[in-house]
Amino acid sequence: MCGISGILSWSEIPDRKILEKMNNSLTHRGPDAQGIHMEGALGLAHRRLSVIDLTKAANQPLVDVTGQYWITYNGEIYNYKVIRKELEEIGVHFKTKSDTEVLLEAYKKWGLECLDRFNGMFAFALWDGPRRRLILARDRLGKKPLFYYKLPRGGLIFASELKALLEDPRVPRKMNMRALSQYLSFGYVTGEETMLGEVKKLAPGHYLTVEEKQEIIPKQYWDLKKCFLNKRKFSSSFEASQELLQLLQDAIKLRLVSDVSLGAFLSGGIDSSSIVAGMCHSQPSETHQTFSMGFREESFSELKMAKRVARHLKVIHKDQIVLPNLVENLSEIAYFADEPFADTSIIPMYYLAEFSRKHVTVCLSGDGADEILGGYETYLADKICRYTGFLSIAQKNLIHGLVKKFLPTTFNKVGFDYKVRKFFEGHSPDLDRAHASWRVIFSEPEKKALLCPEVFSRWSQRDPQDNFLKLAREVKECHYLDRAMYMDIKTWLPDDILAKVDRASMAHGMEIRNPFLDYRLVEFAASLPVPLKIRGFNKKYLLKVSQKDFLPRRVRHQKKRGFNTPVSHWMLKTLKPFYEDILSTQDDLFGEIILKNKIEELYNNHQKMDEDNGFKLFSLIMLSLWKRRFNISMP
Repeated sequence: MCGISGILSWSEIPDRKILEKMNNSLTHRGPDAQGIHMEGALGLAHRRLSVIDLTKAANQPLVDVTGQYWITYNGEIYNYKVIRKELEEIGVHFKTKSDTEVLLEAYKKWGLECLDRFNGMFAFALWDGPRRRLILARDRLGKKPLFYYKLPRGGLIFASELKALLEDPRVPRKMNMRALSQYLSFGYVTGEETMLGEVKKLAPGHYLTVEEKQEIIPKQYWDLKKCFLNKRKFSSSFEASQELLQLLQDAIKLRLVSDVSLGAFLSGGIDSSSIVAGMCHSQPSETHQTFSMGFREESFSELKMAKRVARHLKVIHKDQIVLPNLVENLSEIAYFADEPFADTSIIPMYYLAEFSRKHVTVCLSGDGADEILGGYETYLADKICRYTGFLSIAQKNLIHGLVKKFLPTTFNKVGFDYKVRKFFEGHSPDLDRAHASWRVIFSEPEKKALLCPEVFSRWSQRDPQDNFLKLAREVKECHYLDRAMYMDIKTWLPDDILAKVDRASMAHGMEIRNPFLDYRLVEFAASLPVPLKIRGFNKKYLLKVSQKDFLPRRVRHQKKRGFNTPVSHWMLKTLKPFYEDILSTQDDLFGEIILKNKIEELYNNHQKMDEDNGFKLFSLIMLSLWKRRFNISMP
């Protein structure tokens, strides 16, 4: 992977020193080489992590043979050899063996339609000299990040991470209050907004063009909803499973192409185990290295199952127990997260990437299977909610009260008590709204208690679930579980899961590849009828069928564990100094907007184990660390 940044200004020549600062802030993403190209109104910068064609000829920004087209690019085009061959057959000559040059020449031949040909993960900026236009594009699922700020006098600044944009003093460091409200609700910011009011994310599957005196409007080039709306028919589940298997094995094979060492993350769950099994199908088992991470808290550790799978597949396996020094490391994790980020699994992912990077440069991962094939517990909650929608508010409150009284708080990894509480907190006859509620951190009543009254009254005019419900309406004709998966693919996947994986891995200069997010496989999964994904209460049904000949039944049918951390336990001791720091520091956010006495109340109830407020407190800690590290002010 790499880090990209740049400035295009129609009113003044870009400042090279600012561009150098932007580029240097992304050194962790590309420790192997760096480059800058300045040309009139344009400045492009690149930090390189060398994976394909390790020679200097493939360094970036890369120029074509005419000297008129330039590109700075972050990603991998897995089918670049096929595209290169097609271009060579029509007379194109190449000076490197890189996928970067293939991307550049593909644009010259097919224009923006080249995006439809790429199978990969990418974010790039391409300067079309003859047309004097800059093109920014992002891959279909949003595996690679791309942020931009529109300059008031024309043009824009762009970068792989927010921290690079902030090196330019023209980018305002003002917090986006709408995004803050959503962060408190969900622990991340979804859609095109960011925590900085005037900075945007380029949405997955979109591109934009920047031309003088032309409005900058992102345009969509990939539309997954068509696949959800057009369901395929199969003669049997076995027929469908064989097509799934073929697509998955081909996606894995494509992602094994590398000029540097390569391995895989292995948790022992069906997703990562299926990836490693597919790797062994393509290449001998003994050539593969796998990595996993565990905790001393037994209910959170996945090392035992990972070891069993590794022995079964005969791969070289390495693991490590996380003994996190969060007092020293959490501030750094918040820095690399780039925005406030409350998914606690970023902690083990950060350490897993650090551990794996000592042995390999690239790792395959099982991310995406839950969203496209129906693997989350929340989908079962949706099914239960459908049959309990008749409950009145009074009945729900009564049951919820009984649950709180008779089910003690345990702090276990997504324990039964936690699931039941979350179910009744989010329960609604509106299934789309209920689904969006399952992952809520602070509910609206809780936010009302947490925030000063004027601020809450201003925010409450906008529903934090708007983005989710808008997406559900795009596929309103679909089964309610399909709507839930569509929402997750468009929100939770790019803005939480993939953001976490990208930031945690790139903090250590490591590339992660996701075979389940091969766009062909994603489109296939979207076209499947729901019973082939979730049959009764059997999640990821078709994936389990497809792996029958490769993985033991115990692996295929185990309970989903997820990559959570014992943050509720840590909050009592390890993370307590961060909580105390919030209370003791004078701040225009904590105190004036978020009420400190309410934070103290959350902690006291957590300490007494009256409530599990681990996620709530962690979200406030990460918000505080980010705000101070980047010197963000309130609007």
